[in-house]
Amino acid sequence: MKYLVTGATGQLGCDIVRELERRGLTSIAPTRDDMPLEDDSRIEAYLNTVAPDVVIHCAAYTAVDKAEEEADKAWRVNAEATAAIARVCRRIGAVLVYISTDYVFPGDGEDFYGVNDPKGPKNVYGATKLAGEIAVKSSLERYFIVRISWVFGTNGNNFIRTMLRLAQKMEQINVVADQIGSPTYTADAAPRIIDLASTDYYGTYHLTNEGTCSWAELAMETFRLSKLPTLVVPITTAEYPTKAQRPLNSRMDKKSLLSAGISRMPQWQDALRRYLGELEKKEKPADGEAAD
Repeated sequence: MKYLVTGATGQLGCDIVRELERRGLTSIAPTRDDMPLEDDSRIEAYLNTVAPDVVIHCAAYTAVDKAEEEADKAWRVNAEATAAIARVCRRIGAVLVYISTDYVFPGDGEDFYGVNDPKGPKNVYGATKLAGEIAVKSSLERYFIVRISWVFGTNGNNFIRTMLRLAQKMEQINVVADQIGSPTYTADAAPRIIDLASTDYYGTYHLTNEGTCSWAELAMETFRLSKLPTLVVPITTAEYPTKAQRPLNSRMDKKSLLSAGISRMPQWQDALRRYLGELEKKEKPADGEAAD
């Protein structure tokens, strides 16, 4: 089996490539120059040449606020490029794994969203990712749509790293407390995505760590585990206006994982503890090197 992973330098893509290599599986990680998502003809040419058995499409335009100003670019990358990849996968007989987001839902109420619940994105980013989902479904029968949320991994920036950075210079930080969801540790998600891709249980799945929290609670637990004295001041979404509207409810039901024989991910607190340990190891100077 030959796997092609887009967005391999991102948080999830990087861990998927690592997991494929750990399993001794063939992985191909095209760069932006190899397969630019702005050019359908080059997408088609590259995929035709490489002829993968499975495409795991992690690459995306993920700057949520900036997407409100660069809607055309977000649509091009998240919707049109995904549609082009899906068309080629159909032609060459490849399975497509499309990484999507909780932002496809309206984010209202307190119930956990099922995979087939009504969609209603509140911002450009969510709308473009939903369009990508629709394109995949319209082109393919052999596909997996995997929705994740609140992503964190060692290869890239994320909310947790931002909190740790701010804690170095601030005694207290205002953090939104009325948006509720589940974090997704990419090191936990990657092996399950590969496991899922090896089945024929095609369809849509939700994949996050277990348990829910607010952004404020995630920040508090980050500081507690890191033994940092920074105080978290819980605030409302209304008190922290952003260009793109965020969902208040990002809870997602993961029952479909069990039907495919995929184990649930560990509790988010456990994932956060392990992640912080990995960050500490990654940022610790090697023997003989001076710290900055």
